[in-house]
Amino acid sequence: MKKNNALILISLASVVIVAQVFIFATRFDKNSKASAEALAAEKAKAGQAIFSPPLPDSMTLAGEKVPLDLYYVRESLDREMISITYGHTNTLLYFKRANRYFPIIEPILKRNGIPNDFKYLCVIESGLTNATSPAKAQGFWQFMKATGQNYGLEVTDEVDMRNNLEASTEAACKYLKSLRNRLGSWTAAAAAYNCGEGGLSKNLEKQSINSYYDAKLNQETSRYIYRLLAMKQIMQHPQDYGFYLRHCDLYPSIPTRSVTLSEQNVNLYDYAKQNGTTYKLLRELNPWLTSDKLTNKGKKSYTIKLPVENGTKLSHILTDKDKSTEFITRM
Repeated sequence: MKKNNALILISLASVVIVAQVFIFATRFDKNSKASAEALAAEKAKAGQAIFSPPLPDSMTLAGEKVPLDLYYVRESLDREMISITYGHTNTLLYFKRANRYFPIIEPILKRNGIPNDFKYLCVIESGLTNATSPAKAQGFWQFMKATGQNYGLEVTDEVDMRNNLEASTEAACKYLKSLRNRLGSWTAAAAAYNCGEGGLSKNLEKQSINSYYDAKLNQETSRYIYRLLAMKQIMQHPQDYGFYLRHCDLYPSIPTRSVTLSEQNVNLYDYAKQNGTTYKLLRELNPWLTSDKLTNKGKKSYTIKLPVENGTKLSHILTDKDKSTEFITRM
């Protein structure tokens, strides 16, 4: 009798277990997609998941439509989206620097009639730094010496205005506007900014086409517009690509005062000391000064930026917005 009771209990227990497994399996099947998505979200937050960055259904560059319905255009954009999304170190720095420098660049572009999208061009050119390329291009906008001089930028042993953000942005506006007027589109102007007007025009003519997207070009220029588009997409929709930055994570604007030097020869070590700052900070705020002196043979006027009182202390620099812990949604 006891043996029979034990068998009955074991049988009932087995039925209950099977039923529970069946119910769980049914529920999991119904919610498998939701469960997978929830797990993926958790993994993403923990930095343990790798996703293919989402591509937009449509996109424009400076108001000009990008033909994403062409497979090779979509796949070329996809390549750059992956590269920038998962190049975390550099991309994070681009966001941080943009908060400091975009407010300087944007009004200059607007004043010159250049589409705002071109602020992303100097991100892909230099990472928003006064970089020097292997070919000796210089500054945020990566001007070669001759091109910079053609568009009004002084380049000498002591002064390199390619490293002056305001002056070089003005020069870039003139150059881009000239390229657009000659080539007929902003997209072509952006491509020519990379490879030169002659190189782009020659290739379009030889291939009997008039669109950058249809052209067979060198590898650098072939990727250039897609890199620009990818940077725009990611910086305008950071959280869609896993970038969660708060306002307090970004680099703040540095308040400065301007002093005009006219017909003066200046020792910059002495000048910094006389103005209550350091040589390091003087050069930091005026990266276009490339020597420890300024010999003004041409009797020109130069505008020097100096820090305001306590201008290097974060307690004086940070605004309420700079201290905010809210996430940014667009750059």
